[in-house]
Amino acid sequence: MDALQVIARIHTELPEKFGVPRQSGLVPQLRGRIVFEPAYRNPDAVRGLEDFSHLWLIWQFSGAIRQDWSPTVRPPRLGGNRRMGVFATRSPFRPNHLGLSSVRLERVEQSEALGPVLHVCGADLMDGTPIFDIKPYLPYTDSHPDAVGGFTDGLESRCLRVECPPQLLERIPADSREGLLGVLAGDPRPRYQEDPQRVYGMGFAGQNVRFTVAGDTLTVRSIDPLEK
Repeated sequence: MDALQVIARIHTELPEKFGVPRQSGLVPQLRGRIVFEPAYRNPDAVRGLEDFSHLWLIWQFSGAIRQDWSPTVRPPRLGGNRRMGVFATRSPFRPNHLGLSSVRLERVEQSEALGPVLHVCGADLMDGTPIFDIKPYLPYTDSHPDAVGGFTDGLESRCLRVECPPQLLERIPADSREGLLGVLAGDPRPRYQEDPQRVYGMGFAGQNVRFTVAGDTLTVRSIDPLEK
């Protein structure tokens, strides 16, 4: 079997794993651009794609690659205290480090320099994540309203109230502010951390966003340029 080829990379406002939404679609305001590698910048390859509202992305957990793998993992949704089979989870520590995400396609841009560029929303991917394949989402087969969610059913999805002074939020580009607020509301902390005095830092849109969490309120303390 031939090795998988990286066909594209996605560009998002999140330079590291911390802060990336735990699943695709959780932060629909989060924008990304999919730029094809030079060998795949043929407009014919995306002909008709703009007629679909959503896409499947098959990608690599490039920030979590390691040589070994474990048959069981500790899902964050269970507080990191219970083990489940790796194939019963979406853990990055898999034999082949492959991820699957559903994103909304906003538009297809035909760039003179980059060829077709896909503008998407709701991705759960770090900036620069390699993409192996793109497929259209088909509502008549891919949507299952009566599906059962296993150990995730009944677990609370935490949503925080975000307090961010307007003068700090203005340091984020206008078209990325809703994405930042959505990421923060989703509580990017590890689920087992509840220290209200701890100050967390998260890279977003070239800025270091520092915040604390007390109860159900996240307070942004500072937003400053990331050190290069």
